[in-house]
Amino acid sequence: MFIGHQNQWNFLKRSVALNRISHAYLFCGQEHLGKKTLASQFINLINNQEIRKDCNPDFILIEPQNNEIKVSQIRELIWRLSLKPVILLFKSAIINDAHLMNQEAQTALLKTLEEPKGKTVLVLITEYPGMLFPTILSRVTKIKFYPVKKKEIKDYLKENLSFNQRKKGKLSEEILEKSLGRPGVAIDFLLNPKKIDEEEKMIEELIRLKDSNLAFRFQYIKSLLDKKINLKEIFDIWLKYFRNVLLSKIKKDSISASLNNYSFSKLKNIIRLLEKIEFLLSKTRVNQRLALEILMLEL
Repeated sequence: MFIGHQNQWNFLKRSVALNRISHAYLFCGQEHLGKKTLASQFINLINNQEIRKDCNPDFILIEPQNNEIKVSQIRELIWRLSLKPVILLFKSAIINDAHLMNQEAQTALLKTLEEPKGKTVLVLITEYPGMLFPTILSRVTKIKFYPVKKKEIKDYLKENLSFNQRKKGKLSEEILEKSLGRPGVAIDFLLNPKKIDEEEKMIEELIRLKDSNLAFRFQYIKSLLDKKINLKEIFDIWLKYFRNVLLSKIKKDSISASLNNYSFSKLKNIIRLLEKIEFLLSKTRVNQRLALEILMLEL
């Protein structure tokens, strides 16, 4: 079951009840909001049963391979969607991280969206709808997802996690604050408490970087790349931190002394740069070292 997003779910339920199911949907919003979970629930709903998506011939899940969705994956998807349902009422598919379809893949998918055949439903999931062709965006029903209220996340986790799961990690206000309305992040923190310590360590390193010279910063970049750490996760943590710093400055709350001299414009520039680099990291063939070096010059 999903957490929050009742308006989105009610819209989908009404479309089923009124027999106004679109042939293609676009679920867009930040990572870890529950878009994929709700997409799976929607596919269960239109087929009037809970289906095992790992072995059902009428369901296809497309995931990126090496940070890309290739045209061969989309061609196979098109072929499978062209077949009549064997078990379910609908042939259905989810394309996760749809923004990672390369140009050939998007071109191939476009024809299917222009000329849908039979009882098929396709759900595209993305953080970055702007990376999809405008012609694709114009042929899907867009559903926007937003951060979930803390109370909804807290209530759901308390009610649905098993005793052993709850025992493994304390559902604290810190977890709810750090998740920023993303249920997937809250669950991850709860089941993997060490991740909170790891995040705190990354923030401490970030603050040290601010007061260090360029030689130290560039050495830090080298250590990150040598360790082959997931840079997108690091940028996500840094973004959360700088956004909280900016919010604290606006509210005139106490903030790290190391960042007291950061002006509003400086913080906004850093946040914009982080957002831009995180966006570029979602694409293929990005020079990670150069992107990090540009950021280090801005700190």
